Amino acid sequence: MARLEESQELLFLSSLLTHTVYAQGGGAQAAIVDFVADITALYPQVTGVLVRTGKRTAPVYIPLASLEIQEKFFVLAEGFDRYTEPYRRKQTDILLREAFLDRQIVDTNGAKIRRVNDLQLLHAKGSLYLVHVDVGFRGLMRRVGLLRLTDSLLNALFDYELSDHFISWRFVQPLASPDLIRLTLSTEKLSRMHPADLADIIEDLDIHQRNAVFQSLDVETAADALEETDSKIQISLIEDLETAAASDILEEMSQSEAADLLGDLPEETAEEILREMEQDVADDMKELLAHVEDVSGGMMTTSVLSFSPSTTVQEVFAALRESAENTDFIYYLYVVNENNHLAGVVSLRELFAAPPDSRLIEIMHERVVTVHIDDTKENIADIFSKYGVIALPVVDDDMEMRGAIIFKNLLEAVAPHLG
Repeated sequence: MARLEESQELLFLSSLLTHTVYAQGGGAQAAIVDFVADITALYPQVTGVLVRTGKRTAPVYIPLASLEIQEKFFVLAEGFDRYTEPYRRKQTDILLREAFLDRQIVDTNGAKIRRVNDLQLLHAKGSLYLVHVDVGFRGLMRRVGLLRLTDSLLNALFDYELSDHFISWRFVQPLASPDLIRLTLSTEKLSRMHPADLADIIEDLDIHQRNAVFQSLDVETAADALEETDSKIQISLIEDLETAAASDILEEMSQSEAADLLGDLPEETAEEILREMEQDVADDMKELLAHVEDVSGGMMTTSVLSFSPSTTVQEVFAALRESAENTDFIYYLYVVNENNHLAGVVSLRELFAAPPDSRLIEIMHERVVTVHIDDTKENIADIFSKYGVIALPVVDDDMEMRGAIIFKNLLEAVAPHLG
């Protein structure tokens, strides 16, 4: 009876699933249904095996520690009589066969959705660890028992050797999960993706996977991804949320993006979300919603920093530390008088170069390029192009500052009409 060496060895899930479990010293045997692993581990460790014994329909759980792994089967140290209770899944459990084989996963390194053909596990000191996901054609041929034939034909006909295509578990995000709790346990990998890549992944999923993945994200990650997502999908994702959750995500988004999304939602839904928002945020949103998208008022954000002319540089930095995280744009700081009339502008670079006790009136530029709240996107684009700025303050007929347009927001407004 050949045994695997105690040294580390790589095994495939498809092969392990064909193993039979035998009771030590007896003829009793059981078929393997699945392998249970702890998804919270850096590399999920197999904790046990689900088997079906005799005429039982519900699988029972046997700890991996009670099994001896042989080359083509498992040996149970005692009889199956000890294991009679149906398996009850823990929140941290993931079933490898159920969750992965023939399922889609996210390759967070390549920012693509892949189909899983097999799993590679590391066998070391009696334990099994999930280390790679096999997404290649070679893995599929191995799993269906045609690998040797495929290798022989490709080598004979084309002098070509089929290569493996593995993804390290470090870059794998499961999508199949019996409930949102287990999916949420592993979504920290998604939070490390660039929002634009994450948005592409979300858009490629079917509607059920899309909603499950989106709802498993933390509020900040969800907001960042939503800003990069197609507007029709934005609406679908928000409408599938509870009003309070939708409100939290929109409050985390940039004001102009959130206002655009609210404007696309059914009026009743938008009003419900606005009622859940903090009053000052809701007021800002209502102001933005009062303007059509194609003019300055519809593209601007009111989440910008403005100070009185007498404010010192030191005081500005203190304010920045308090509010920068919740501000859409901080490269330009605007100077306004007691009537909120725009008096000047200071860049962050100039702020760093100035002595701490300098007052903004001493370092600000008084000739500020502005746009009117009713200017069209074509006129705004011309001004951006002429002056080479990255944001433009928006003023009304009385030169009262109402907000600012960030170049990114203008680009999003005109990009669909280019080419």
